[in-house]
Amino acid sequence: MAPMPQHARNFTLALALAAGLGASGAQAAPGFQKRLELQGFAFDVSATAEGSINTLTVTPHGLSQQKTPVTSEIDGTVTGAEIDDLDANGFPEVYIYVTSAGSGSYGSLAAWAVNKGKSMTPIFLPPVADSPTLSKGYMGHDEFAVVEGTLVQRFPLYREGDANARPTGKTRQLQYKLKAGEAGWVLRLERSVEY
Repeated sequence: MAPMPQHARNFTLALALAAGLGASGAQAAPGFQKRLELQGFAFDVSATAEGSINTLTVTPHGLSQQKTPVTSEIDGTVTGAEIDDLDANGFPEVYIYVTSAGSGSYGSLAAWAVNKGKSMTPIFLPPVADSPTLSKGYMGHDEFAVVEGTLVQRFPLYREGDANARPTGKTRQLQYKLKAGEAGWVLRLERSVEY
């Protein structure tokens, strides 16, 4: 068996660190709760876990203009949240990972960037299903992590006839860089690898 590539090891380590959020031994309340802090800003992330459709709330602390929470409906449950400054502009971004209900466990991202310390703007991640190339062999089971200045998304690849629980293909890993778009922030694909 070939050794795991370095980028895969980095991703696995980042996932393990992100997953450590409930390891304190205390019994957590139903749903998801986590405080994220970076560069003098803080965000309380909470989400219900009452069914396939849930409510996500992000409460900012330290922004000069936006004090009220941002609430949105999500399809699935929150499985993790991270904070980073991927574009190194001195202001953080919040990345929240959502997994849909059902056997596909499709992943999605809810994310916001801080605008010059004043307010939060949503970050857009193009869905894998929208790309004929990237979606080939894709059937969900996404994992996300912030790794070395990029947002990484990876998922198993399925061959024709594979059962949803038994992919027999490789793993596709997508690396995104945060860029300013026409109407806000966009995660643009920088690299796609299979291993």
